[in-house]
Amino acid sequence: MDDLDFTDSELERYSRHILLPEVGAIGQAKLRAASVLIVGAGGLGAPMIMYLAAAGIGRIGIIDDDAVDLSNLQRQVAHTTDRIGVNKAKSAAATAKAINPEIKIDILPFRLASDTIDDIFSQYDVIADGTDNFETRYLVNDAAVRLGKTLVTAALLRFDGQITTVKPGGPCYRCLFPNPPPPGAVPSCSEAGVLGSVAGILGTMQATEIIKEIMDVGDSLSGRLMLFDGLSMSLRAMKAKQRKDCPACGSTHPETG
Repeated sequence: MDDLDFTDSELERYSRHILLPEVGAIGQAKLRAASVLIVGAGGLGAPMIMYLAAAGIGRIGIIDDDAVDLSNLQRQVAHTTDRIGVNKAKSAAATAKAINPEIKIDILPFRLASDTIDDIFSQYDVIADGTDNFETRYLVNDAAVRLGKTLVTAALLRFDGQITTVKPGGPCYRCLFPNPPPPGAVPSCSEAGVLGSVAGILGTMQATEIIKEIMDVGDSLSGRLMLFDGLSMSLRAMKAKQRKDCPACGSTHPETG
């Protein structure tokens, strides 16, 4: 099938995309040819998976070793009550397939580890970080930088969220936050709480940013950290600059300099 040769079903499914001048048939074909790995099928990953599946991303990988819990359902909208106890990657994949059976889903029901991360990341065009812990967030950032992968990363707590994009040649997550905070310095969502809809807002922002990066349209969040405040319903952008002494991407780092 030619890159722009869509079936009647695809033309109908993606008609509202194709009508957009910034997307068109060429942009939709780029989405169909793209692959995205989503690390974590929780509050951020769940809406990402659903919207990327609906958008027609040709191949989506979902990695998560956790199981669906009742307390997840307030924000992790890809899961349902009857799937409590089911692995989250498997549950989210079932939802994505129900939305769009024409795409390919890779189910990776295990924990991301330093000895396998490069092999897994190398198989995808874009990486999306939907994790909820600093250890994995830094692991994901460092691997994406090392492999030259575009990474869209976000985080949330209570009523607030943040999102940025990491691209080769631009600042990475460590340029903004060189090292993880001391243990216990930042409470987790399970300790401090999170408004479920805020996870939806940040996750769909990630999906939008991923779609833009694949189609190469609009302004990238690379070099900017977007801060969302749900209580004031405001967005604020901070400029981010690449640090020469960044331990992941800086020019003085032995792996990059």
